[in-house]
Amino acid sequence: MEIRNQQFEIQGVSLLDLTKEFGTPLYVYDGQKIIDQVNLLKQAFSTVNLKIKYATKALSNINVLKLMKKSGTGVDAVSIEEVKLCLHVGFEPNEIMYTPNCVSFEEIQEAVDLGVMINIDNIPMLEHFGTEYGSKVPICIRLNPHILAGGNAKISVGHIDSKFGISILQLKHILKIVEAHKLNVTGLHVHTGSDILDAEVFLKGAEILFDAAREFKDLTFLDFGGGFKVAYKEGDIATDILEVGEKVSAAFKEFCKEYGRELEIWFEPGKFLVSECGVLLVKANVIKATPASTFIGVDSGLNHLIRPMMYDAYHGVENISRLEGPERVYTIVGYICETDTIAADRKLKEVKEGDILAIKNAGAYGFSMASNYNSRLRPAEVMILNGKAHLIRKRESFEDILRHQIAIEL
Repeated sequence: MEIRNQQFEIQGVSLLDLTKEFGTPLYVYDGQKIIDQVNLLKQAFSTVNLKIKYATKALSNINVLKLMKKSGTGVDAVSIEEVKLCLHVGFEPNEIMYTPNCVSFEEIQEAVDLGVMINIDNIPMLEHFGTEYGSKVPICIRLNPHILAGGNAKISVGHIDSKFGISILQLKHILKIVEAHKLNVTGLHVHTGSDILDAEVFLKGAEILFDAAREFKDLTFLDFGGGFKVAYKEGDIATDILEVGEKVSAAFKEFCKEYGRELEIWFEPGKFLVSECGVLLVKANVIKATPASTFIGVDSGLNHLIRPMMYDAYHGVENISRLEGPERVYTIVGYICETDTIAADRKLKEVKEGDILAIKNAGAYGFSMASNYNSRLRPAEVMILNGKAHLIRKRESFEDILRHQIAIEL
């Protein structure tokens, strides 16, 4: 997303005008930025048979999913509800990769009945699946490559102590189960984590995946997960996606040549496709000076954007109500009854009560992780496409808080 300097617009639409129309807090998404990111990934892997499986969990509004479909991606779903959501917006079952973790076998069975690709990440489930289905249903197997990669520990998922995937050290055990049940393994998957900068990490994972793939004779795809890093602040280094594309594609083509046929290469980007498209607009409720800090208390908090508290994530902040004036150092905090610091010690144009602040890079894991904590309402969502703002989710009302609660006589 590009907020034009001095004018605070997206595709010519004023962000301040949006807050007047839809109120705050407000999530706003730049649809063109999503399309651009999809096209950049296609460009990076233009020499191989690429399939993009958008990580639905990053931002699951049905209109975002529809835009992904229109842009030519498939989807990765991590719950049966996400599978149903993707089917609801028009994805075909064969366009959906279902990658659950620690779910019941009943959920796996439901996914099989819906016809999507099943990605199995533990040995008990693999054995159960073999007993139930044998060779009748094609599957993918998620391997844990034991690569410590990514940013915050909560999003580093490929290391030896991770709950995700079947250890690469258990490959012989996997092969015995596959042989015993005649399992139809058509894909292998690895995902090391998020915020990966270096092409060498992907190449390291690729070599592990290629070694394992040599043991499976009927593969049609290899899935490298996601994890591409985006820039959150000035000076941040993002993944050089064109370099990754060039190096990984070269290694992949060499492997396919050895394997004897051309396979599909799959990626499951989430943050890479939607993080930069999003901005969370909030209003300054109070300016509170203490001996240590000057706080801006805003009408949002960890109930709408939990990433700074959960992952120590950095989000750029701008006062879009003021183009000029002196700068002051502030700490931006939320209205939740917890320490919910959104941004600490930031230079902003002097903020007054009622000013609108823009919290950047809020497209991924913003609204999708939002909650009703403190019985607060979740915000509205707006998408800008072709220079026009579209309301794509209404702001919740107090009635929504009560909707599924049942009063009993006491």
